[in-house]
Amino acid sequence: MNETQVIDALGALAQETRLRILRFLVTKGSDGASAGEIGEAVDAASSRASFHLSTLAKAGLVTAERKSRHIIYRVNFDAMGGMVGYLINDCCNNHQDVVACCGIPKDC
Repeated sequence: MNETQVIDALGALAQETRLRILRFLVTKGSDGASAGEIGEAVDAASSRASFHLSTLAKAGLVTAERKSRHIIYRVNFDAMGGMVGYLINDCCNNHQDVVACCGIPKDC
């Protein structure tokens, strides 16, 4: 991930509903969920959830796949890992105090 992508991802996450959506989708794993299911889980109308999902998808944190009449959303775990890795490795220069706070082994 590059700096611009990380900024976009962090910007997308800097909103309460979108952060809740991401948390929920992480629990769904590779099965993902529809906008209606996501909206219900985070207490947002499905149209509002769709708006937030679009923002997360544009930032690369969520993928969307059409299945019949529904769109199934999933977390892009590679992008999430890339964002966290960028913050730890590039921004923090893999500083051991930061790494220790994250519970990451020193040899990672």
